[in-house]
Amino acid sequence: MKESIPHCMFKVIIFFLFFTFSATAHSQLLFEREEFAGRRDKLMEKIGNAILVIRGASMPTGYTQFYQYNDLMYLTGVELPGITLLMDGKTGEAYLFISVTEEEAKAEGFNLQLVKDPKGVTGIENIYSREELTAVLTRKISERGIVYAPFSPNELMTEVSKEKRNIILETITNEEWDGRVSEEMQFVNNLKKKFPNAVIRDCSPLIWDLRKIKSEAEIAVMREAGRVGVEAHKAVMKATGVNVTEKYLANLFEYTCQKDGASGLGYYSILMSGTNHAYGHYHTYNRTLENGDFVILDAGPDYQYYDVDISTTFPANGKFSHKQEEGYALALLVHETCLKSYRPGITLADVGRKIKEALARNGYDPDDSRFSSWYKYGGYNHSIGMAVHDGMGTFAGADEILKTGFVFACDIITKVDSVTSVRIEDTVLITEDGCEVLSKGLPRTIDEIESFMDR
Repeated sequence: MKESIPHCMFKVIIFFLFFTFSATAHSQLLFEREEFAGRRDKLMEKIGNAILVIRGASMPTGYTQFYQYNDLMYLTGVELPGITLLMDGKTGEAYLFISVTEEEAKAEGFNLQLVKDPKGVTGIENIYSREELTAVLTRKISERGIVYAPFSPNELMTEVSKEKRNIILETITNEEWDGRVSEEMQFVNNLKKKFPNAVIRDCSPLIWDLRKIKSEAEIAVMREAGRVGVEAHKAVMKATGVNVTEKYLANLFEYTCQKDGASGLGYYSILMSGTNHAYGHYHTYNRTLENGDFVILDAGPDYQYYDVDISTTFPANGKFSHKQEEGYALALLVHETCLKSYRPGITLADVGRKIKEALARNGYDPDDSRFSSWYKYGGYNHSIGMAVHDGMGTFAGADEILKTGFVFACDIITKVDSVTSVRIEDTVLITEDGCEVLSKGLPRTIDEIESFMDR
């Protein structure tokens, strides 16, 4: 029987409202919720019949902005404090434990829709309060017997898990008058104490292997991070001159990044001039630029939880000296050779051999000991993603075969003299037919730099 017009319209309105609400819920996360579900599914395949539990970041103890731990953000997209994610590899189910109330969300500026409807926003079916974690975890451990948890420290903005772990071990855990362990190892120790018969395994390398290859959605964010970083580098180059302070330039870089939408910096800006070139990660900003100084800026933004790593080298007075030209031309030759060589299926050692051939063709002694590090890793320095030194569960060193979706730093460093150095660094994505420079758009040749700084 033909439906009445009012009834038809009612159904259309209900459908429209449902669709609108669903679309709104999806838009509450950085990526579509299916992106996060796919990541969780891949991780559950890795753990088999075990369970996995990861705790999120707590509220900051000082007056700073809350940011989620990278691994929790990668798997859920949920930017709320005090959450815990539990996954059951046997059933394929995920459980999210949340403690934030609507009033707290309003007061702190958290995503209110996420607190009101966490199931609708995240797509995670099993939503519990934080107070229910112990009961659910106890039941799941009794059923499965094997628990995966992170052994390595989780990362906040500007942090790198492996480096953070080493610092905690050296300065806290192994310090005679301290002895504390990381937050993650404390949780592991508590699991062992409460469930002595359970097998506890490390899930950090499993997550890092997933993070190693970037999706199209991640790449789009990193492209924007690259654009923001390039504009900030250009702003610093334009503002550089004799009698300008390093502190002003470092602050200008951070301001320009945040003005263009960055949350902050991926790492403290490295800005070196004069004798400070001797310290590879110098960030004291204690000099005023002098005529003849060669400036290195190694800096990049954190944009929606993703980083880029960019280095530029340029003369403080806008004109290269003969010695600076020689050192820069060598670094640029190697850098350009790397970018022409990167493609899927090639190893880093293969790229290194191409560098050696290029140096020989251009009149350099290919057996010069200064070049050996370039040959081994083909200009590769480190992976980049949610951390500037992104974790990788597996990495074959010089024998690493480049794959589509791998993002890393092509970082070429060489000496001008015993004091001064050159650094040319870009964030590079391996594509299906070669590579894409995510930090493209910088003046890179000597003529380009001098022309740009002269405007």
